[in-house]
Amino acid sequence: MSVLSTIGDGLWNAFQMAWEVAWALVLGFTLSGIVQAWVPRSRIERALGGRGPREIALATGLGAASSSCSYAAIAIAKSMFAKGASFASAMVFQFASTNLVFELGIVIWVFIGWQFTLAELVGGLILIALMWLGVRLFVTRRLEEEARRHAEAAEAGHQHHSAGAEGLSLRQRLISLQAWSDVAHNFRSDWGMLWREIISGFAIAGFISLLPASVFNGLFISDAPWPVRLLENVVLGPLVAILSFVCSVGNAPLAAVLWGGGISFAGVIAFIYADLLIIPIVIAYTKYYGGELTARLVAIMFAAMVLAALAVDGIFSALGLVPAKRPSIDSISSRGISWNYTTFLNIAFLGVAAFLVALTLRRGAKDPVCGMTVDRHAGKPTSTYEGSTYYFCSERCKAKFDDEPARYLDAIGRQAVALDHAGHGH
Repeated sequence: MSVLSTIGDGLWNAFQMAWEVAWALVLGFTLSGIVQAWVPRSRIERALGGRGPREIALATGLGAASSSCSYAAIAIAKSMFAKGASFASAMVFQFASTNLVFELGIVIWVFIGWQFTLAELVGGLILIALMWLGVRLFVTRRLEEEARRHAEAAEAGHQHHSAGAEGLSLRQRLISLQAWSDVAHNFRSDWGMLWREIISGFAIAGFISLLPASVFNGLFISDAPWPVRLLENVVLGPLVAILSFVCSVGNAPLAAVLWGGGISFAGVIAFIYADLLIIPIVIAYTKYYGGELTARLVAIMFAAMVLAALAVDGIFSALGLVPAKRPSIDSISSRGISWNYTTFLNIAFLGVAAFLVALTLRRGAKDPVCGMTVDRHAGKPTSTYEGSTYYFCSERCKAKFDDEPARYLDAIGRQAVALDHAGHGH
C-alpha cells in the first residue's frame, strides 16, 4: 500500500505543478504559433551562410521566434546546415529555438520568479556568444565541410511552412480564419512534438519532490566555501540534466524542484541550458555530423554552459537580483487547486486551446506520408488516387506518395485495423 501511496503522491504533485502553469504553456505555444505562421522563415537559408556577427544575431532572433522541442530543433538545424547555413549559425538557431522561447520563459517565471526568466535570457545571449567563439576557434573549415557531407547524407526531414497569412496586414490576419488556421496548425504541431517531454518533466519533478532534503544536500554542495559550491553546482547541474533525459520545457519543473532543494542560482541556469546535451541527442549529433565534430561540439557546449552560468551569477549578484529566499519543495509541488486566478486563467486559455485544436480538426487533413496534420485550405500539394484526394505538407511528401501510393495507404489501413482491435479488446 505504501508503494501505491507514493506513486499516487508523486502523480498528484506532478498534476498540481502542471495545473499551476497550464495557462502559461497555452499562452507560450499560442504566441509561438503566431510568430511561426505570420513571420516568414524563407530568409533563413539565404541569410545564414556566414559565421559573422550579423548571421549569428539573425540566427538568434529567428531561433527565439521558432519554438521547437529539442529533438525537432536539432533536426531543423541539421537541415539548415545541409542546405548552406554555417555550422555556427545552425547551432545558434538550435539553441535559441529551445532555450529562448516564450513558453519556457513564462513557465520559469510562474514557477520560480522573473529573475530566472531574465537570467535565462541574459545568460542565453552570453552562451550564444561563447558558442560562436568556440566554433570559430575549434571547428575548422575542413571539419565543417566534412560535417556538411554527413548532414547532407542524413537530410530526410520536412520543412513545414504556413503560407496562408502571407501578404496580409496585421489587421487582416487578426480577422482572417485562414491566418488563425495557420496559427492553429503550428500550435498543434508544437504540442505534438513536445507533449511527451512536458509530461515526463512534470512526472519526474513530481516524484523528485517527494525526496527528503538530505538527498539534495548530499547531491549538491551547500555548506562549502562559496567558490567551491558555485563551481560544483554549475558543473553538476548540466550533468543532472543530461542524465534525466528531459529537455525543453520539461526542464522547468525540475529546475524549480532543484532550486527549492538547495542548488545555487548559477546551477539552476546551467541545468536549464543542458537540454541539448542529453544522451539521445548527442547520439543524433554523431549521426548528423560525425564523431570528431560531435566531440568538439559537446565540449564547446558544456564549457559555454558553465561559463555563461558563472557570468550570469556574477552579474546578478553584483546587481542584487539573485533571489534571497527560495521556496520549499512542498510549496512548489503542493500548491493545491482552488478558485483563484490560476484556475480562471486555465479555464480561459484551455478555451483558447480548444478553439485552436477545433480549427485543425475542421480544416485539417493528415499527410499519409509523414503523418503531419495540414490545412486543406492552405494551398498545400494534393494528389487524387482511386477517387480520393490526399493532402501533403510538401512537394517532397507528395512525390513519395505518387511513386508508391499503395504502400502508404496500406500502412494507414494496418494502423486503423490495429486501433480497432485494441478498442475491442482483441
